[in-house]
Amino acid sequence: MATVNIDKARKAYGAFEILHGVSVDIADGEFVVLVGPSGCGKSTLLRMIAGLEDITAGTISIGGRVVNDLPPKERDISMVFQNYALYPHMTVAENMAFSMTLAGAPKAEKQKRVNEAAQILGLTPLLGRYPRQLSGGQRQRVAMGRSIVRDPQVFLFDEPLSNLDAKLRGAMRAEIKSLHRRLTTTTVYVTHDQVEAMTMADRIVVMNEGNIEQIGAPLELYDNPRSIFVAGFIGSPSMNLLNGTFEIMGGTPIFRLAADAWLPLPPGTQQPTGAAGIYGVRPEYLGLAGPGEGIAGKVIVVEPLGPEIQVTVSVGDQTIVVVFRDRVEIQPDEIIRLAPQVGRVCMFDSTGKRLAA
Repeated sequence: MATVNIDKARKAYGAFEILHGVSVDIADGEFVVLVGPSGCGKSTLLRMIAGLEDITAGTISIGGRVVNDLPPKERDISMVFQNYALYPHMTVAENMAFSMTLAGAPKAEKQKRVNEAAQILGLTPLLGRYPRQLSGGQRQRVAMGRSIVRDPQVFLFDEPLSNLDAKLRGAMRAEIKSLHRRLTTTTVYVTHDQVEAMTMADRIVVMNEGNIEQIGAPLELYDNPRSIFVAGFIGSPSMNLLNGTFEIMGGTPIFRLAADAWLPLPPGTQQPTGAAGIYGVRPEYLGLAGPGEGIAGKVIVVEPLGPEIQVTVSVGDQTIVVVFRDRVEIQPDEIIRLAPQVGRVCMFDSTGKRLAA
């Protein structure tokens, strides 16, 4: 196991810069997820850690050793790819043992390591099969087994679950997290799926356009996003972000959405009267309000999901999503009134940065 330290890492292709001085320290044994939309630079950063991409500037260290100029085979890492990368003419056992075969390891040692990895991943009955005889989830477990057999300092995962169906992705998330808990090997995992990030990570690195927006534990990012990008990206459904202005009504600071619609501000919010801003509230922190309270909106869509009901509501020219944990009788085109849990509200300035309360 080892730490991974990335200090002001830049990546450019000619004049086009992909990563703009990224810095993050990953502790020994930590499970860190790099998350962000397509093109944000997360896979490029992972490939730089692996040595599959050269670093333009800055340093990357693994276990306290700068690896900028080391080839992948000398970095003591193992990478699991999205497409499994299994050899079709080799059995499961041969695929898992391949790195040890290249290294000239004794047959007995190879067999021992393969059997141990197969036991961990539930692959023992499949060791004699070929990749074409396996399901997608089984192939992904073989790819993971190949990494375990190597016993690296760091595991790198590049969107390994993207090719699986929704149910299998859920099962594999649990398997990978359980595997990390057993092996305690430092792990860097790339995904565009914020649900994977939230459910698997010790810490999440949210990336956007080659920069790091925020680093933190899953619930820290969920409850305290520093920008509207993080607020909108983390969470499903994402945080409601409503445009309006800061005003004073009857001596009380409020946030006005429209001429006849306003919301209370969290205590301590201080912005100039008339300044534009963004009101952020998670769907589950909105609830039904009594007559004359909260804001009125027209129901657009009602989506019963079993454990919860999602309701999309139009408030003026803006849209709000509300999540009800209890069964509610609400119909499309109905006018309802909504009020937020003020202590859960996040306020942002017009540039999208979080305001201190």
